[in-house]
Amino acid sequence: MPRYALGVEYDGTDYYGWQTQHQEPTLQSTLEAALARVANERVTVMASGRTDTGVHASGQVVHFDTNAVRTERGWVLGTNCHLPSTMALRWARLVEPDFHSRFSAQRRRYRYRILRRATRPALEARLATWIRERIDVDAMRRAAPALIGEHDYTSFRTIACQSRTPMRRMHSVDFEVLGDRLDIVFEANAFLHHMVRNLVGSLLVVGRGEQPPEWVAEVLAARDRRLAGPTAPPTGLVFEGPRYPASWGLPAEHCL
Repeated sequence: MPRYALGVEYDGTDYYGWQTQHQEPTLQSTLEAALARVANERVTVMASGRTDTGVHASGQVVHFDTNAVRTERGWVLGTNCHLPSTMALRWARLVEPDFHSRFSAQRRRYRYRILRRATRPALEARLATWIRERIDVDAMRRAAPALIGEHDYTSFRTIACQSRTPMRRMHSVDFEVLGDRLDIVFEANAFLHHMVRNLVGSLLVVGRGEQPPEWVAEVLAARDRRLAGPTAPPTGLVFEGPRYPASWGLPAEHCL
């Protein structure tokens, strides 16, 4: 049976997260319903990673198997006709049967956007977290190197996290400043439940001057969630997507 990979972007504000559940709407069920109308059969998608309620994606990757014969362009245009304005396919690729959107991925990237200004935003109200107080970005930068490498991230996972191990390898933590906008970009082999939002919440503790930069390393080493900062809101979090070996033939932004 042919297998297709899809690139999906969405505004997660109005959804109860990615995974299909008893609460609706969810992103997975919305996408599956649209694909089913194009395929004329039931479709089940597997995502590269689940996003929580209110979290967005610019490069989610999913795969599905189908007996339907459609062109890659046909999958994109047809499915987008049946999706709400808050979700869209960016591309489709016919892939090898052993491709798996989750298990074939070697890295994942998240971007957390903060607006630092005195007045609340309108245009980016759904896509950024607004902070009116002063933030010391340089202090946050000095704290970040402690997070690079392979570590036990117990201090930054939610109690509801179902991962069998708290070990993750962080490849980079970058800070991008443009005017009053601050983006923090994390790339790792994988992330724990709420890990990015808990890291941002702790970095903001440093940015507000409540703790010195060295505190983040101490919290990491303690392996105790109670010592870390609060969980940052989902509003500013965007899943930029997974990275795969180039041999899978996916678009360049998803290749290592």
